[in-house]
Amino acid sequence: MKPQIKIFHIQENFAFDDFKHKIWCQAENVSLMKYWSGALAPLERRATARLLWTNSALMARFDCQQHEPFVINQNPQTDVEAEKLWERDVCEIFVAPDKNKSEKYFEFEVAPTGEWLDYAVTQLSDCREIDTNYDSGVKTTTQIFENSFSLIFRIEWEAFGKKPKIGDEWLGNLFRCIGTGTTRGYLAWQPTLTLEPNFHVPQAFGTLKFL
Repeated sequence: MKPQIKIFHIQENFAFDDFKHKIWCQAENVSLMKYWSGALAPLERRATARLLWTNSALMARFDCQQHEPFVINQNPQTDVEAEKLWERDVCEIFVAPDKNKSEKYFEFEVAPTGEWLDYAVTQLSDCREIDTNYDSGVKTTTQIFENSFSLIFRIEWEAFGKKPKIGDEWLGNLFRCIGTGTTRGYLAWQPTLTLEPNFHVPQAFGTLKFL
């Protein structure tokens, strides 16, 4: 049985960028405490994620420890898709709406600066097809503090081509990249256990259960 994240349904009656809203207390806390390899990451690099859903959108929140210099764009542009965002500090969510076709999924990345990236991906046995023209309309909001930051994704159901019902199960994984050079870290909710850092492993996806 695959590991599972419970995603609870809520009424969308609060401001998207309200990090202090008590509605987030209703979400399950998901720990990102291991690297892609399965090795434990130090406490100062760990993160938690919380997912909720409404009639119109999926929302994902990351709260991350950051006890080292940020690897970010010093002149961020949040009105257009960022290039090669995965080379900087970033949080990511991969979502496969059809659990019988986990090789077809959507990739969303958000940086502490609010920069974002979205792709539609097909992971084949010998290559990866990426639709860089995919436009999800993802919305982001972020907050940076001393030694930590938080960010929220909001993705409307049209971006997935379908809307879940209570009881539905999708597949997915959550990730965080931090640092640079030989000390760069690649954290995963479900470690992919590849020889080299690689998040694109649908076989490692866990279950996203809509409740």
